[in-house]
Amino acid sequence: MWPLFGIHALLVVIVTLSPGAAAAQSENDVTGEDVYPPLWDLAPENLLDFPVKDNKIVISAWNYRDRLGVYKSLLNASAKYFAAFGPQNSGNILWGLPLQHGWQFHTGRLADHSGGTSCGYENGELLCQSVRSWWSCMNYYLAIIPFLGAVEAGLFGQLPYEIEILPPEEQKDDFCYSVKDCWTRMPELMDDWKAFFEYLLSTEHKGVSSASFSSFKLDDALGLMWKAHVTSIAYGLPKFQDRLKYLFHPEATFGEDWANGVDFIAATHFSTDLPTTNTFQAFLPQRMLVEGDVLPFISDFSPEQNKVLVSLRALHEANELTGGLLLKLWKKAMSTEAGRKMGRKLLENLTSSQKLKLLDLVEI
Repeated sequence: MWPLFGIHALLVVIVTLSPGAAAAQSENDVTGEDVYPPLWDLAPENLLDFPVKDNKIVISAWNYRDRLGVYKSLLNASAKYFAAFGPQNSGNILWGLPLQHGWQFHTGRLADHSGGTSCGYENGELLCQSVRSWWSCMNYYLAIIPFLGAVEAGLFGQLPYEIEILPPEEQKDDFCYSVKDCWTRMPELMDDWKAFFEYLLSTEHKGVSSASFSSFKLDDALGLMWKAHVTSIAYGLPKFQDRLKYLFHPEATFGEDWANGVDFIAATHFSTDLPTTNTFQAFLPQRMLVEGDVLPFISDFSPEQNKVLVSLRALHEANELTGGLLLKLWKKAMSTEAGRKMGRKLLENLTSSQKLKLLDLVEI
C-alpha cells in the first residue's frame, strides 16, 4: 500500500508543478523583470567584474549579490552551448539554480533566524547571507561548488587570476574555499560538477577562425546536472542538520521534505530552463512557514501551494516508511530514456484530469 501511496504523492507533486498544470491553474504568468532573480541587474556580469586583490578574484559567498554574480558568470559562460534551446539564453538549464536562490532571498530564507544578528534583514544587512541559515548553507553546495567545478573543467578558459572565496565569520570548517580545497574534502561532488561542465565543453569544436557546436542531447546534460545536484544535497543534509533548530518546526519540516522531493524530481530529468523554472516556483511558499501553519489550511497560500506542501510531506513520509524503497523503485522506472519519456508523457496526460489512473501507473 505504501509504495503505491507514495508514488501517487510523487505524481501529485510533479503534476501540480508541471508547466501544463501551471498554465491551467495559474492566471499570473511571470513576465517582465520578475522573470529574473531579485537584483539580477546589480550582480557582476562575469568573473573580472569581481574585486581583484593580491592577484586574486575575491568573491564573498555570504553576500547575496556576489553569490548571484557567481551564477550570472556561469550562465554567461555557458550560454553558447544552449543557444539552440531558446532565445536570450532562456533554454540554459542552469537557470534553476539562481532562480531557486532568488526565491530563497525573496522569502527571507537566507537571513539569520537565530536572532543573533541583523544579517539578511531590511533594517540590517539586507544582502547578507547568514551562515546560520539552513537554506543559505545548503545553497553554498549548489553555488560555489558548481562554480569551482566549472573553473576546474575550463568553462572560463585560462583565468588571469586565482579565485579566492571568502569564508564566513563562523562555522568555517563546514565549507571549502578553492578548487584544491574542495577536491581534497569532497572529490566525488567536485567530480560530478566537473563532469557536467566537461560534457558541455566536449560539444565545442574550435576551428582556425571560429568555434562550432555539435548538438548534444539535452536529456544527457540534464542527467549529469541533476546527478551533481542531488550529490550536493546529500553532502549538505547531514552537515547542516544543526541549522534546522533556528527554524520554526513547519519550515524545518518543509526544508527536509523539499530536499527529499528533489531526489524524485531529478530522476525525471526535469527541465530547469528559465520559463519552466519560473512556472514551477509559482507553487512554492512565498514566505517562511511559522508555528500555527497547518496543512493544507494555510489561508494566505493558494490551494496549489497547500497541495504542494501536503504532497511533499506525504512523499517524504512514504519514502521513509519504505526504508527508501520508494525512491529506488522510482529511479529504476526512470533509469532509461524511454522510461523517462513515458513518465513525462503520463504527467502531461495527468495535467488535464488531475487524477492518477492505476493503468497508467502499471504501465510505468
